[in-house]
Amino acid sequence: MQKNQSLVRRLAALALIPAAAFIVLAFAAPAEAAVVSTSTLQTQIVSLSNQQRVAHGCKALRVNADLLWAARGHSKFMATTGVFSHVGARKSTFVTRARAAGYTAARSENIAYGYRSAREVVNAWMKSPGHRANLLDCGAKTFAVGVVYASNGNPYYTQEFGSR
Repeated sequence: MQKNQSLVRRLAALALIPAAAFIVLAFAAPAEAAVVSTSTLQTQIVSLSNQQRVAHGCKALRVNADLLWAARGHSKFMATTGVFSHVGARKSTFVTRARAAGYTAARSENIAYGYRSAREVVNAWMKSPGHRANLLDCGAKTFAVGVVYASNGNPYYTQEFGSR
């Protein structure tokens, strides 16, 4: 008897939840349900990138605040405009963006969008010859990662590398 009363109470409580909530819960993609903060993604990408560098014979890189400013700015541009390109606002390049942020020794840039975890984006960069070369460039001394979510929840990533 007590089990039946408990079940009835649960069903009654569920009836109070709007049907739309059930639809959202039932059809939400796992990626939408598990949005990770930008600072967490950035930190994880820095760590995974440095792990790859060390595993391939390069030194780990230091994060540079000026490169972080440039990386986040470019990710914000891409997330806001939906333009996925190394060319940014006012036809800027990674060199001009880094310089505008106060960094004068920009070396290379990796970009990506849509990946839902730090591991996914670093793995994708490692599978792409050009991005892999940037990530494993032992001449780089500093770097930064900027992540910004678009209004539709799609994350945009920029990884800037520098020589000093």
